[in-house]
Amino acid sequence: MAACWRLLSRTVSVLGHGQVCRSVLLSQTREKKRWMKAYTLLMERKRRIEGEPAPKPRSQQPNWDYHAEVEAFSARLKESFSVELLKTAFVNPCYLRSEEERRRTLGLDAEGAALNLRDNTELREHGQQFTLNFLKDWCKSSFPNLPEAGVTAIVSHLTGSEVVCDVARNLAVEELAMAAEFPVPQDILRGTFFAVVGALEQSSGTEKARLFVRDFLVTQLIGKDLFDMWRVVNPMGLLVEELTRRGKALPEPRLIQSAGASTVLPLYFVGLYSDGKLLAQGPGETLLAAEEEAARVALRKLFGYTENRKPFDFSPPQEKPRTAASRAAASG
Repeated sequence: MAACWRLLSRTVSVLGHGQVCRSVLLSQTREKKRWMKAYTLLMERKRRIEGEPAPKPRSQQPNWDYHAEVEAFSARLKESFSVELLKTAFVNPCYLRSEEERRRTLGLDAEGAALNLRDNTELREHGQQFTLNFLKDWCKSSFPNLPEAGVTAIVSHLTGSEVVCDVARNLAVEELAMAAEFPVPQDILRGTFFAVVGALEQSSGTEKARLFVRDFLVTQLIGKDLFDMWRVVNPMGLLVEELTRRGKALPEPRLIQSAGASTVLPLYFVGLYSDGKLLAQGPGETLLAAEEEAARVALRKLFGYTENRKPFDFSPPQEKPRTAASRAAASG
């Protein structure tokens, strides 16, 4: 370091102080321009006064090609759709009514205002019925001990507006749906998704549509508790009915453990016994709450919907190996 200072001082003494100052160029750099702060504050004040701008659909933004987007939708899902059926699935009746009304306000007559488009009413009804039937059959085959009320609750949850609309938005169905309002209302978006299912069933067949519903709707059950979908008011009464139907003894609740009974946060563990065997146990802040939780645990075990159950098998079906007789028949 000392050698560097000596070299620098020797250079300065040779060149002179004036030459060193004239040869150095000083430049100042800033991350933001001086006017940026005032502009940002002004735009923030304008946003607070006027509110958030109304959302615009993707079709009203630059670089939009509807035909290319529809084909990209089919390719992105790796499904073989009929392009005409898929376009029809995205046309909702409310869009046709609003567009015809807008044309009439522009001065067109009834014949000129009419649109040569077919709405998705037929596809929506077909796809919804197909989805309901498949989900019922799947639930009965996956949970054979589940009663009809539980199957209905699971199917209603999977076909409800919350689940279906979440799946539809993640698949970009909302961007392609032709509706009178944007964002698309939940009932319209739900119907559009079922219309897409109906278009797939008519384009690629029943098996492809079943796999589509399984991959995008049945997977929403992962991590979902049974009684979050099925509201049971009296779990102990349901457990008594289930045990009676199976010919088993009625459950007997017994206190297993307790802690903090004299504090503001007590904890009780109640076990349910049948024929001297422990069916289930559950915790609760009161004895009644612990008994109800133990009844829910016992019902999950009886219905086969426990947390540690075997995972769903979503692997593709494997072809059976061909026997010698089948190979000879195919060759002959």
